[in-house]
Amino acid sequence: MSNKYQHLSHVEREKLAILKAEGRSLREISKILGRSHTSLSRELRRNAPPVHTRYYLAHTAQARATERKSLAHQRYKLKTAAIRRYVLRLIQRGLSPELIAGRLSHDLEAHHISYEAIYQFIYSEAPNLVHFLARRHKKRMKRWHTNKHRKSHIPQRVPITKRPAIVESRRQFGHWEADTVVSRTGRSALLVMVERKSRLAKVAKLDRKTAAAMRIAINRRLSKLPKALRRTLTYDNGSENVEHTKVNKTLGTKSYFCQPFHSWEKGAVENINGLVRRTYPKHTNFDTITSREVKRLEVLLNQRPRKCLGFYTPLEVIQKSGALTG
Repeated sequence: MSNKYQHLSHVEREKLAILKAEGRSLREISKILGRSHTSLSRELRRNAPPVHTRYYLAHTAQARATERKSLAHQRYKLKTAAIRRYVLRLIQRGLSPELIAGRLSHDLEAHHISYEAIYQFIYSEAPNLVHFLARRHKKRMKRWHTNKHRKSHIPQRVPITKRPAIVESRRQFGHWEADTVVSRTGRSALLVMVERKSRLAKVAKLDRKTAAAMRIAINRRLSKLPKALRRTLTYDNGSENVEHTKVNKTLGTKSYFCQPFHSWEKGAVENINGLVRRTYPKHTNFDTITSREVKRLEVLLNQRPRKCLGFYTPLEVIQKSGALTG
């Protein structure tokens, strides 16, 4: 007999079933199979049918052993209770598994976990958390576009192709992207602006999506910042942006515009719009949203860690740079 224990093979289980059916004792069977009688006894206890324990069927015993072996290799997807508590808290705050995994090493030293493990934990051990995931549908919704405003209607419009390379490279603070988030159920809208380097967000409520309201809101939100944080603004081609030259005169900025139907050219603000939609999904009536709620949303956005920032928050990045006091 081998000193190293090995599980019975399928062939050995078939022989055991035959010999047991012949009425052989365990010690006789152990000599024939070259196995310890205690091992055979354990096999009969663990893998015999649960109802008729006196029977032993090789195929069902093999199935039970295979299932037990597969379950034995399963481990908790999140190793410790501290990590599980951390993931539960942040997933309920709306952070994605990738952001949580990246932020973990900042908040819990010497702890590491992959975002794939978090996804597996949610789907296998905590399905009640699935609805906190931003993208949980099997199919993406189709996006429909209109052919409005094919021709430029914005005076002194400068295309994004003429924007300085330093803006594209994100090496300098003070370059902003602006957009609006609207709803069909109300006349109000949200102005969303994002600083390209730090991803710092500014959000304001517009009682009406007009050019004048847009201009006033931008001036109010950016005029309080140091001049070094007011360099350029990149817009889409919406009619609410026609007073961009007045904004430039007040703030000392320059403005650039995406190509028609190229919203991806101002991807930073489009990404933030997606986060805004988590709090205020489509068909939300912005008429009912208060300024205090908008401010709370802005705080949440600026305290949200970002993968592109090394899992630091926009507020941490801008404060560390000293740009706010420059």
